[in-house]
Amino acid sequence: MANTTLSPLHRADGSARYTKNGYSVIAAVNGPIEVQRRDELPEEAAVDVAVRPAAGLGGLPERHLESILQNTLRHVIVVSAHPRTLIQFTLQIVTSPGDDSVTGSLPQASSNLPVLPALLQASILALLSTSIPLFMTLTATLVAVNPNGILLVEPSVQEIKLASSIHVLAFSSHGDLLVVESEGDFTIDKWEEVHKKAKSICHEEAGDESESGSEDVSMSSDDSSKIENVLKEAVERKIAKEQRWKESTG
Repeated sequence: MANTTLSPLHRADGSARYTKNGYSVIAAVNGPIEVQRRDELPEEAAVDVAVRPAAGLGGLPERHLESILQNTLRHVIVVSAHPRTLIQFTLQIVTSPGDDSVTGSLPQASSNLPVLPALLQASILALLSTSIPLFMTLTATLVAVNPNGILLVEPSVQEIKLASSIHVLAFSSHGDLLVVESEGDFTIDKWEEVHKKAKSICHEEAGDESESGSEDVSMSSDDSSKIENVLKEAVERKIAKEQRWKESTG
């Protein structure tokens, strides 16, 4: 089950902590702030993302994640509302599920994709705690396909290492596909199954429930709750807390 906290950092314009499936990420957002002349964009805000690993210094995996996050967040934020400014994200991976006892020969055994959904969700939650205008929100999930072709929603570390392919998909609050990152061997037909399952988890529409029941899907009981509800509940808790503060001082 996902745990969320809005505004845990008091010195940032917006912040959030998101924990699920063994990953815990703290995101901080500052902006719009002054931008260096060389990075200034005349008609929109620049978006900068920094990802810090749980241990050690960041390298190529973190740069890859930063690129995905930056491109995605530019579609979410109304960047035209704050031209010639900077919106800065800092994401700290606090914990990650380590399992050195399991080694995998497949490329995804050392993949950096499993943490991407937590990074995306933490970023969106942090944005929701600011006054920065957004076009939409998004929800993301991880789906693995094991060698038998069974879909595993939010798989464990061992399941990821033994999977034939892993996929991260993110959908907008309108149901549009915003992010898709895949690793491993898979067919187009299997990817279509992954897409349908991921959308039902992230953004279920009317009639999706009857289609999501499949013998080739493995998921825990808490995965059936839509990730969109997690975002809504986090915002509702924040609003309720602020209302109590206003009532007590009013």
